[in-house]
Amino acid sequence: MILIVPVSTSTGLCGLRNLEELDISHNHFWGPLPPCLCNLTSLRRFDVGRNNFSGVIPSCLLYNLKSLEYISLSRNAFEGSLSLASLANSSNLEVFSLFNVHNCLEVNTEEPTWFPSFQLKKFYLSNCVLNKDANGVIPSFLKEQHDLRRLVLSHNGMTGNFSNWLLDNNVNLESLKLRDNNLSGAFHLPSNLTLVNMNWLDLSANHIDSELPSWIGSILPNLRGLNLSNNLLKGRVPSSMGNMKGLFTLDLSNNGFTGVIPETLANNCTSLYKLILSSNKLQGQMLSRNSNLSNLQFLYLENNCFTGDISPGILNSPQLQVLDVSNNSLSGTLPNWVGDIQYLRVLTLSSNLLRGPLPLSFCNLHSLHLLDLSSNNIGPNIPPCANVPVIRFLHLANDSLAGHFPNFLFGTSLIVTLDLRHNSLSGEVPNWIGSLLNLKVLLLQGNNFEGSIPLNLCLLKNMTILDLSNNNLYGKIPPCLKDLTFGNNRISSNLSTTLRKWGDFGQGFVYVLEEVSFRTKNRVETYKGNILKLMSGIDLSWNNLTGFIPPEVGHLSELRALNLSHNHLTGLIPKTFSNLKNVESLDLSYNSLTGSIPPQLTELYALSEFRVGHNNLSGRTPDRKNQFGTFDEASYEGNPLLCGTPLMSCDYSNHERETPPSLNHTKEDDSGREAFLWSFARSYVVAFLGVVLFLYLNSYYQCMLFELVCKLIQSFL
Repeated sequence: MILIVPVSTSTGLCGLRNLEELDISHNHFWGPLPPCLCNLTSLRRFDVGRNNFSGVIPSCLLYNLKSLEYISLSRNAFEGSLSLASLANSSNLEVFSLFNVHNCLEVNTEEPTWFPSFQLKKFYLSNCVLNKDANGVIPSFLKEQHDLRRLVLSHNGMTGNFSNWLLDNNVNLESLKLRDNNLSGAFHLPSNLTLVNMNWLDLSANHIDSELPSWIGSILPNLRGLNLSNNLLKGRVPSSMGNMKGLFTLDLSNNGFTGVIPETLANNCTSLYKLILSSNKLQGQMLSRNSNLSNLQFLYLENNCFTGDISPGILNSPQLQVLDVSNNSLSGTLPNWVGDIQYLRVLTLSSNLLRGPLPLSFCNLHSLHLLDLSSNNIGPNIPPCANVPVIRFLHLANDSLAGHFPNFLFGTSLIVTLDLRHNSLSGEVPNWIGSLLNLKVLLLQGNNFEGSIPLNLCLLKNMTILDLSNNNLYGKIPPCLKDLTFGNNRISSNLSTTLRKWGDFGQGFVYVLEEVSFRTKNRVETYKGNILKLMSGIDLSWNNLTGFIPPEVGHLSELRALNLSHNHLTGLIPKTFSNLKNVESLDLSYNSLTGSIPPQLTELYALSEFRVGHNNLSGRTPDRKNQFGTFDEASYEGNPLLCGTPLMSCDYSNHERETPPSLNHTKEDDSGREAFLWSFARSYVVAFLGVVLFLYLNSYYQCMLFELVCKLIQSFL
């Protein structure tokens, strides 16, 4: 008897004692599994995967259902504990699958000691706490398995050395995935075997710290996918990998590999679709001139030590869509043939030694979604023919660009990030910037832009990060900035439609690659992935802005960073700033602000940096409560009329201005001193007049006057 239940509830199922197959997967069932399912002792196939079941898996479920051949509990949120010893007598079991959604289920395979009566073909156990009381050891019952085809033990916190007996015992193994554990030691492969059925091996995100066996390509000739990233592997990439002619994806990133990319790999692995060698110590030419990676679409070589020109071997990969060779030591110019890579969508060459000018063929790259040429010397100009209508992310920071705001950006309505920081651009920020309606990140820091902040900037409703710092902008801060969304991450409907068309391209790689640098909390941070989506900020510091701070800025409630320092702003700190509930960094220092600090600011619970130093503020500092209890004197320094903790107390400050503590005297002392000063003044005036008359009178009167002045002086004294 077979029953497939696509919907509704399991009520009544428990009475079907002769039921052999139960499949209620891919539904929206929730709550705990009914214990009465343990009564279905005739079940051969049991599948409750991809639901919302939670709670404890009934222990009787595995113990009672001894006829099971297939059991899937995957894609649920089970908790509690489970002992696989309950499966000891399930002699027909071939497939066990448990990919838990949350890492809240403890699975024990070691206690009590047991011996399986089954021979598994597929065993999947992921995202669980495996053998917590046995220090996360690899399940020992697997040593009794000799017919495994697929084994997945990922995200379980397993410890110990990589177990080469898994390969020795299971020569028909097709897929082995042990990623994201704590496995260490050396990576061994049996040199006397050829695992011809193995097509996928994933040992990534462990602590394996050896060299790769030189014969790896001979042992695994039919491998389609190899992922050894995020380990401690070292030595050279074995040339025998050239024997893996069916290799589709290879990821050796974030290790310590040295030497060059083997020519055998670049020439023989013609099926390679994705090659990831990032963050190693590889050197030499990035690809040999004779490489034959004709099906390659993704090439990641960033963070290595490659030198020389950009290799023309790239031309032998006409399907290439992503090229990332950032943070190397490439030199020379961008070759003219770069325009022939017609499918190129991501080009990242930042932080190299490349120089300009850019070739005119650069204008042929009409499919670019992300272009990053930052931190090179490609300036001073961009080819006037440049027209990238579909570009989303453009990074040209620190590239020695000069002239005015690049006109080729006019009409790039899909652009999301524009980074022109640290160049020598001048003139005004054009009003047509308001036509870039999907712009979310605008970075113009460290140029020579002048004029006022264009009002059309307020048309950019999707803006989340705005950096105009270190320029020569003047005038007032536009109150209409309140119309920008800064942090609520709404995307226009037009852009949403576009993202649906290309967002899955390369498994969402465009947003994975996108990085934005922004100064906050007095340091430059790099944001990417989900963190970038959450970040929002305004930096208008180091300009010549004047006038009051618009109270409307206080309505940007999602803002996480606001920097208006080093300007000429006047007036009060707006009380509306108390509405900035998510702000983490607020810098208003080095202006001419007056008045008191609004006490309502103590309600900013997320605030971790606060600076109002070097203004003309007065009155008391805010109460030392909430986050304001953490700010020291540096937050307030340079305001002579400001008092209170952590500065000097306001009572002491007033007393100091009226009677300096170093002078301790009485009222009688004051009256005596005043009489003496008046007497001295009268004497001085009389003496001065006497000298003047002495010069103009004759000698007879001079003598008489001299005697008279002397008598007067004596009488006053």
